[in-house]
Amino acid sequence: MKKNIVVLVLLSLILCTSCRDDFELEPSFGQLEFSKDTLFLDTVFSTIGSSTYSFKVYNKSSQDINIPSIALNQGVNSNFRLNVDGVAGQQISDINVLARDSIFVFVEVTANIETLTQGETSFLYTDQINFDSGSNQQQIELVTLVQDAHFLFPERFEDGSTETLSLGLDEEGGQVQINGFILDETQLRFTNEKPYVIYGFAGVPSGSTLHIEPGARIHFHDNSGLIASNGSTIKAIGELSEDQTLLENEIIFQGDRLEPSFSDVPGQWAALWLTQGSTGHVFNHVTIKNSTVGILMDSNDGGEEPTLTLKNTQIYNSANVGLLARTGFVDGENLVINNSGQASLNLSLGGRYNFRHSTFANYWRNSFRQFPAVLIENNLLAGETLFVSDLVEATFSNCIIYGNEAIELIFNRDEGAAFNYKFENCLIRFNDTTNRFSSDALYDFENTVRFDNLILNEVPQFLDVNTNQLIISNESPARGAGNPDTANQVPSDILGRDRTQRPDLGAYQSTEFEQ
Repeated sequence: MKKNIVVLVLLSLILCTSCRDDFELEPSFGQLEFSKDTLFLDTVFSTIGSSTYSFKVYNKSSQDINIPSIALNQGVNSNFRLNVDGVAGQQISDINVLARDSIFVFVEVTANIETLTQGETSFLYTDQINFDSGSNQQQIELVTLVQDAHFLFPERFEDGSTETLSLGLDEEGGQVQINGFILDETQLRFTNEKPYVIYGFAGVPSGSTLHIEPGARIHFHDNSGLIASNGSTIKAIGELSEDQTLLENEIIFQGDRLEPSFSDVPGQWAALWLTQGSTGHVFNHVTIKNSTVGILMDSNDGGEEPTLTLKNTQIYNSANVGLLARTGFVDGENLVINNSGQASLNLSLGGRYNFRHSTFANYWRNSFRQFPAVLIENNLLAGETLFVSDLVEATFSNCIIYGNEAIELIFNRDEGAAFNYKFENCLIRFNDTTNRFSSDALYDFENTVRFDNLILNEVPQFLDVNTNQLIISNESPARGAGNPDTANQVPSDILGRDRTQRPDLGAYQSTEFEQ
């Protein structure tokens, strides 16, 4: 009996201990604190979900509290979505926050602009998150900009499969297919009225020309791009912009993630692929950024005019190569390429090339880089097969070739084909500290047939290589080092400034940097 009394006493003590006041929850008292009073979600395309955004809710009191309700002001009609403590919805009940602790609230949005507006191309969409109700209610504002767009994508069939494009046959005779579709006649002109969002590869049909007008914005989803078929042409002709921040007249190719954190992320989409037999391509006042390959130029069409003409064009943040030309015929001026996982410029498998007043840089820092800024080859190893083709011409005049590696220019020559090149009035980084190339005649910089008026290993003094601002300073060794005859062929720099009086090297005339 005595033993039973002891057990009852111990049980009574345990029960009393478990009922202490510090485990009881007090109701919310309207004194929550927040890491933000307004949550700005970045611009999203209509019908495409946003990234997930978050903020913290603090209980700085000495009491554990219960928030009866965390709800969107528009309720089930809201286009925002909440997640609190793993519970998702437009309204979430009974959320507990311990004393001097905090919780995260996660927010996403997907909005259809057609249901919100009458014909507007962008719309500021808002809502509020209400914490509790009545006199204890507190609010966080939600704001996002919804952008309308033209959406182009492959057809989905009844069996669940999607439209594909054929790239020909593989080594075993099977069809090589990619996810894509052919643009119809009504889609062969991209305007600046609304952005374009492309899923898969959009193919320009044979015998047709895709015209892209000044100010157009073309966005690509993951593993998507633009492909020019045999006999087709792309003419992306923008104009000089007055505001170099807005680039209102520039044509811009980029990914479909609009958040600032994705503004410089490489590899968000595939490439602009100019296939063999496509011809007469022109890109002027164009920016191509954040792709896997900026432009893949797949062959010379055999004509007397360049297959690809590049003017006032910028290619940035390519996961692999900025401009990859295989047996291409490319003419470029005021061309700027920077930040590529491999080479910024790869002239592969021979071809014909002429570049004037162009800047080829590579300051890639995302991973180890084993390729130079400029790689010139007359051969290509595919599997166990070596393909060889004449490098008819590779001329660089008034150009800059530089980067964060000691050697930023490499030749890969096969004796079985021609290998012709010329660099005149160029600044090149080639610091062969190990004498690896000292006995290779390809790098005989004293040979004036191949190299004339070079500046070697002097820092060009770019404004900011990390943000792709490759303007040179007034103190740059490239200032005034250009050949006037070449400058007369390209009388304005990429910003429209006259260069005929004192031509600098590269795509930009020098300027005074602010200290």
